[in-house]
Amino acid sequence: MYFIGYDIGSSSIKAALLDADTGRCLATATSPSREMPILVPHPDWAEQDPESWWQEVVNATALLRRQHPFDPAMVKGIGIAYQMHGLVCVDKDMQVLRPAIIWCDSRAVDIGHKAFTTLGEPYCLSHLLNSPGNFTASKLRWIYENEPHVYERIHKVMLPGDFIALKLTGETTTTVSGLSEGTFWDFPGNTVNTALLDHYQISPQLLATIVPAFGTQGRLTAAAAATLQLLPGTPVTYRAGDQPNNAFSLNVLEPGEAATTAGTSGVVYAVHDQHTFDRESRVNTFVHVNNGPQHTRDGVLMCLNGTGIANSWLRNMIGDISYADMNEAATQAPAGADGLLVFPFGNGAERILGNKSIGATVSGLDFNRHQRAHLLRAVQEGIVFGLNYGLDIMKDMGLDIHRVRAGHANMFLSPLFREVFANTANVAIELYNTDGAQGAARGAAVGAGYLSVKEAFRGMECLAVIEPDNRQRERYATAYSHWLGRLRSLLANGE
Repeated sequence: MYFIGYDIGSSSIKAALLDADTGRCLATATSPSREMPILVPHPDWAEQDPESWWQEVVNATALLRRQHPFDPAMVKGIGIAYQMHGLVCVDKDMQVLRPAIIWCDSRAVDIGHKAFTTLGEPYCLSHLLNSPGNFTASKLRWIYENEPHVYERIHKVMLPGDFIALKLTGETTTTVSGLSEGTFWDFPGNTVNTALLDHYQISPQLLATIVPAFGTQGRLTAAAAATLQLLPGTPVTYRAGDQPNNAFSLNVLEPGEAATTAGTSGVVYAVHDQHTFDRESRVNTFVHVNNGPQHTRDGVLMCLNGTGIANSWLRNMIGDISYADMNEAATQAPAGADGLLVFPFGNGAERILGNKSIGATVSGLDFNRHQRAHLLRAVQEGIVFGLNYGLDIMKDMGLDIHRVRAGHANMFLSPLFREVFANTANVAIELYNTDGAQGAARGAAVGAGYLSVKEAFRGMECLAVIEPDNRQRERYATAYSHWLGRLRSLLANGE
């Protein structure tokens, strides 16, 4: 039995074909070959065309079949992972009304802050476990205020993964986990939060129908099946935002377990069995995929927007160089990059900085001393230091994180990045041969009832464990302290 997983990212769409009987991933595909564009019509805005996601799903499926030809009748379920917090609006004919406002768009920061103040911090934190911030509900209110001609035509609003499910099944659906990531969910009431919707003058009728994260969420329409060359009626059986899904793909499901990613953005995501929150809403709590009526499972998430995108920007500036060569060259500079500091906050408002958009900064540059290796290293260190800044907030909330799991991908392909992360954060890193698309395929097998959660992780291997090294920890602690002092100065001066 085969299961297909799709990971709807902002850079590309990934697809994976899983053989559920062996737990092996038979093939993976990524489309397009170059990163998808992010539209920036105004500073701090970030948009994408949802239909382009669907076209790349079609392309990735064709690539998957080319790598490993398969009988469509063998595919028993489809899983979807997706970039979180985005907003897709469709009309009654299920046509997209405007470009999606994606996760790193900062236009609704002030709207969310005003709601946080008006509804009251105690209410928002106890019911939403977050400030409304720059999340999906606030983005929808922005459309209400600034594009009434669009708002009045909206039939349903969806997250990016919900839109792909619509293209597959013809149905507008979402999940509780998805509603929580949009700050539509009331945690103690275990229902849609109407107080925030009323404050924003948004009708709850605009929300899609709730389906379980695991289980049949709809079936392939004849049109979608013909486009993908799959069988009509094939069920969609799993859906989750990219970070809850990444945690699932790494078998991070129980309290005390944590996952991390370092793609376009960087995340540490830890599972907790109690509703908890950061009083400044710098890190955020959402419903985890295995939450249930008998056991609370929330995911506490800290996000650094400027992670892989910072490294990608640097690569584009340097020119013809591979990431592997960048990683190697960075090791030629000493820990701390000889005083060169990089603050990778150039990808929209950063939640860990209180939704401030301070831009990226290079500090301490000396033309007579610093060379390319110093800058390459300073970027990787700056990314880790930003992640560690958020990790410290999580630890202050009472989360005990000494070991994290990550896929062997993106920034974690860099031995230097892994070294800096383990020793700065003082955590062990477990690297696995998995990614979001594979996780979505395994989730689909669970949702179809073909595999138990335990059985779903057959075939996943731990490739390496990176332990902190006491001899290096002091050097990185000194470098991080220097970086942190400069960050505080930047924030204090409003830079």
